[in-house]
Amino acid sequence: SVWLVTDPNFNTLVDFRYQRNYKAKRGTDGMGRNRTGPSGADLEILVPVGTVVHDTGTDELLGDLLHPGQRLKVAQGGFHGIGNTRYKSSTNQAPRQFKPGTPGERRELKLELKLLADIGLLGLPNAGKSTLIHAVSAARPKVADYPFTTLYPNLGVVRIESHRSFVIADIPGLIEGAADGAGLGIRFLKHLARTRLLLHLVDLAPPDGADPVESVHAIVAELDKFSPDLAGRERWLVMNKADLLPADEAELLAADIVARLGWDGPVFTISAAERRGTDAMMLRIMTRLDELGPGLPVPELSEPGAVDAAIATETDETPAYDPLAND
Repeated sequence: SVWLVTDPNFNTLVDFRYQRNYKAKRGTDGMGRNRTGPSGADLEILVPVGTVVHDTGTDELLGDLLHPGQRLKVAQGGFHGIGNTRYKSSTNQAPRQFKPGTPGERRELKLELKLLADIGLLGLPNAGKSTLIHAVSAARPKVADYPFTTLYPNLGVVRIESHRSFVIADIPGLIEGAADGAGLGIRFLKHLARTRLLLHLVDLAPPDGADPVESVHAIVAELDKFSPDLAGRERWLVMNKADLLPADEAELLAADIVARLGWDGPVFTISAAERRGTDAMMLRIMTRLDELGPGLPVPELSEPGAVDAAIATETDETPAYDPLAND
């Protein structure tokens, strides 16, 4: 049989781009003296925690692998046949009759990786999401002063104390029409499906002079179209780039945005670039996650102090591949 087995040390499906077909070992034929041939060994294929498995032919969901060491049988091996001695009788001492074994199951699968993170970052391109994850974790995403700097999801571990931490996910920024395929972010919105809390970053000083309130509405509209469940997830408002404005002006602008939105949830005014206000916000997040209780198990991404894992574009989803069970 063919099994998928989750390994917390894996964080990519990229290997399946280079090897598409998998086949378990075939059992051997029967032997003399009424001996049955040995069965073929099972094949175990390692995949990351967070892998979703669909049957390509039927679109059936076969499994959502959330736990380290979880096993999912995706192709059943064949069964041995019956040799001629089973048909021996008093009138037929040398039968030529036999029953062949059954072939193993053949299946074509689609594997999809959904990141496991506690916190998801939302915002338009260039809202400062990558700068924030760089400021609060060991992740080192590409940061630059132009839109679409983030081209693939990044994960960072925020360590509050030696024994307390959470995982934060940064996806490419969304634009209007993302739910219909525009821009980059829609491809990665699914990675926020497992998060417990969303941080909605707003640029207090957009270079194009865009209205921050309209920007918030645009993101919410895309979330609604993509997934009502995700749109209803607890969301905090984070006013970023306060360092680009005088302190009193930033405070007044943030208050105006909150009033015009009719926002009644948590609000933070920060500068991710200068790490101003970020520590207090991370502590509040840790407290809130403790209140929400345990989320999905998240594999360890790195050793303390090491650079955290980044998921490249090719790790996001794999084309179908065909595991073959033993014949």
